[in-house]
Amino acid sequence: MQRYICDTCGVQYKESMEVPEHCLICEEERQYVSPAGQTWTTLDNMKGDSFRNTITLEESGFYSVKTTPEFAIGQTAYLVQEDGFNLLWDCISYLDEETISEITRLGGLDAIALSHPHYYSTQVEWAEVFDVPIYIHEDDREWVMRESERIVYWSGDSLQLHNGLSIHRLGGHFKGGAVLQWKEGFDNKGILLTGDIIQVVADREWVSFMYSYPNLIPLPARKVIEMADVVKDLKFDRLYNAFHRVVKENAHERVQKSAERYVKALEGVWFEV
Repeated sequence: MQRYICDTCGVQYKESMEVPEHCLICEEERQYVSPAGQTWTTLDNMKGDSFRNTITLEESGFYSVKTTPEFAIGQTAYLVQEDGFNLLWDCISYLDEETISEITRLGGLDAIALSHPHYYSTQVEWAEVFDVPIYIHEDDREWVMRESERIVYWSGDSLQLHNGLSIHRLGGHFKGGAVLQWKEGFDNKGILLTGDIIQVVADREWVSFMYSYPNLIPLPARKVIEMADVVKDLKFDRLYNAFHRVVKENAHERVQKSAERYVKALEGVWFEV
């Protein structure tokens, strides 16, 4: 019996005797099956390869966790330390003893919270090792490929995990798509961690919003307006996405201006074609 991991999206499936024929997440229009075909690995196999995780202090109380060489989607997870509470925001597939030792040295974990299904990866492995709950919005329950009693399906529009740390449902990329607000981050100016529910683009002064990034399917204007309205009420001045891209300052203003630009483009009033 093995718990297979999709090579393309990095999500681990429940235990099975045989290799799964399909990855339900990759076959859905927001993701894709590799042109080379569906392939799988396991955590044990990955440990036999050259993978390693790098844990880097980005700023006070805030670490990035990144796998090299890049695996699957290639996202970055983040460890947020707030008043004795350690939260892993989003997750990566690779987990080894070196990673466990380093995170334990940093105080371990108290919880894991996810922005959306593409980063579920080996979340249950992480939760079991560190003996913590996993917070996922109930609207995305259908995309959980390995169920666990550790998963807490939260509902509504927001959930406070700890003083100064709260998750907010924006939807968009996925119905339960969520962002993390860290009020005391960035010298109490506030940090917003967005996965790619809000995506930092090549020009770091701007962000964007998509239904599917690899397949370039946009969100409707009305949804982007709704998302911007929710974010408008949150305190933050810096924004990190899932790919180590950062809007270093004035992020609150940049999200609003980006939403306005996006809507104008969709409505055909920003430029002529």
